[in-house]
Amino acid sequence: MPSAFTVTYSEHLPDLLQESRAEFEREARLAMAAKLFETGRLSSGQAAELAGLGRVEFLLGLRRLGVAMIDLDDQDLATDIQHA
Repeated sequence: MPSAFTVTYSEHLPDLLQESRAEFEREARLAMAAKLFETGRLSSGQAAELAGLGRVEFLLGLRRLGVAMIDLDDQDLATDIQHA
């Protein structure tokens, strides 16, 4: 069963950001999902579901928020290159 919570914001905030209320709320869900993905707390599929998007659409939207799709450290990258 899905759960929900409410985020209270000024009624003027969407206007300040030049967005409709629906656009602002969609962007807020994406930002929350992206942060949970970035910190490793959710998989890309779980984060996409939270954002109300398909996985590919979610991953493509990460760039706009400055979040990497793949976060490899130098050692992981070297190992991947070695095994390519």
